[in-house]
Amino acid sequence: MREEESAGDAEPTKLQLRRELGLASSVSLIAGCMIGSGIFMNPQQVIYQMGSPGGSLLIWAACGLLALLGALSYAELGTLIPESGGDYIYILRTLGALPGFLVIYVSTLLLRPAGIAAMSLSFAEYMVAPFYPGCPALPAVAIKCVAAICILVLALVNCWSVRLAAGLMNVCTVAKVLALLVITGGGLWVLGQGRAGDALQNAFAGTSQQLGSISIAFYQGLWSFNVWNNLNLVTEELQNSSKNLVRAVVVSIPLVTGLYILVNLSYMVVMSPSDIRDSGALAISWGNQVLGAWAWLVPVSVALSTFGSVNGAFFGGSRVCYVAAREGHMPAILSMAHIQRLTPSPALTFTAVVALIMVVPGNFSSIVNFCSFVLWMIHGATMGCLLYLRVWKKDQPRSYKVPILIPIIVLLASIYLILAPIIDQPQMEFLYVFLFVLSGFLVYFPMVYCRYQPPLLKVVTAQLQLLLEVAPTRKNVD
Repeated sequence: MREEESAGDAEPTKLQLRRELGLASSVSLIAGCMIGSGIFMNPQQVIYQMGSPGGSLLIWAACGLLALLGALSYAELGTLIPESGGDYIYILRTLGALPGFLVIYVSTLLLRPAGIAAMSLSFAEYMVAPFYPGCPALPAVAIKCVAAICILVLALVNCWSVRLAAGLMNVCTVAKVLALLVITGGGLWVLGQGRAGDALQNAFAGTSQQLGSISIAFYQGLWSFNVWNNLNLVTEELQNSSKNLVRAVVVSIPLVTGLYILVNLSYMVVMSPSDIRDSGALAISWGNQVLGAWAWLVPVSVALSTFGSVNGAFFGGSRVCYVAAREGHMPAILSMAHIQRLTPSPALTFTAVVALIMVVPGNFSSIVNFCSFVLWMIHGATMGCLLYLRVWKKDQPRSYKVPILIPIIVLLASIYLILAPIIDQPQMEFLYVFLFVLSGFLVYFPMVYCRYQPPLLKVVTAQLQLLLEVAPTRKNVD
């Protein structure tokens, strides 16, 4: 490990991550991560839960609005607490060490790797599908192998260079937006030809009134907006973060919401509600009906879209692990950066390993419902932190302030999304979530509160520093 000595200082100068994300890259990080597997995998689940095309469109619009309100609230927290780490760092700074640790415990070992695994599996399905035309069941081994390759490649890219990872994100974002515009344009062309399906006739007939079904529909829809707070994970790498954080949110989320609604309309004018619900690969079914000989473009576009989303999830998710280690809530090696490339390579490697493990038994739809339930528990706690700071630390200087009604709405929505499925459709998975969270107490008190460090861990840390060529870092500040 190499460290440079500061002139006149007894302590070595620590490394820090570069501020390389401008406004364009910030918009790309949010939009590029949101536009991924969800819009191609979840529309049939939303319409199935809601029971009608009209109800489905309302859910998509409501999901976009909720994501925007949540992101604006997070933007205030990002300017008030200008540190990377998102929910974890806000809860840690507001509520203390134990709640912060429980958030990072669940996020690092479950949420972030599971999200990467789910998106990688979606990428793999669309990559494998062209090689098995007409096959109703794709080979699971091939899908999981391709997903694993996707994870390994993107882990390497993010370890190699922040600029390369951001550049890849920008390219994928442009490509996936163009793909969605093609689907939108195809739907408008079909509508203009007078060949629209019957999905929009009596659009609200049969709309579900069950709270549990509506909340599950929200879970599926919100998964497509899942990383609306991704920029808060990398606040220390933003240029002019106090302004660009808000600007990127205001540009990216309405753009994505509009595209999602238009794409769903395109699906509905081309296919019947039953065809949409029964389709295993909705975008491919749409392409076969509209594009004819050019239908092969759809799986390629979807694969590129999900590939970019996995890259964005790696970029943001590894930073949470990195920040938690810097705070002493994860092993110290995960808080270090490469001495030349200045990337958090240990945290990236750890995230990749856990995601690879989750690919083996993983299933896309079950991961979505499971993770969404946990995510909205965390989002609700974060909104509580913002309201607490508004009341008890209202004199703290802020460069941006969201209207107080907005975080209240997001908090109430979080409570609904947590309680509705438990009351209306109780499942054992919800019990498993609470047991997993409770297991964090067994880890926190000996390892964090009592600061017990096994001697072997120190030896392993030193060896990994030499092997990975990493060193401790310090925080970026504006």
